Amino acid sequence: MSVDLNLLEKLVKYSAENDSKFSIFINDQIFNLLHVSIENSPIPVNEPTTRGGVYFSEKFAYKIKGIIEDLSVVPLLTKKMLGPNTEFGELRISCNIQMNNKSISVDIFTNLTNSLQTPNSIELSMIIVKLESS
Repeated sequence: MSVDLNLLEKLVKYSAENDSKFSIFINDQIFNLLHVSIENSPIPVNEPTTRGGVYFSEKFAYKIKGIIEDLSVVPLLTKKMLGPNTEFGELRISCNIQMNNKSISVDIFTNLTNSLQTPNSIELSMIIVKLESS
């Protein structure tokens, strides 16, 4: 995982304390990601391991959840989900946060681990794999 832990901690704190606007990019389309939460939590492995020969997993990971209210995204997620797919793609989420009294743009790169669809929305659960700021 290529993550600046200082930036990640600031992102977690800022997103918890502010109503940040997050955008998710899927197949060259942009969707609003609402009700975003970011946390460090355990994942179901007993030791660091390569999962399915596809990606490496630690015992804990930073996870991000959010809701998309535009169901046109559903068919775009087919090749993005981890699990039976060995060819999955990273999802990019962008937001702006305040750091040292200035606004910085943060790109969060994730792997989609789960989705839950309702009649009006889809909730995405993802693992953060990389952060970039500008």
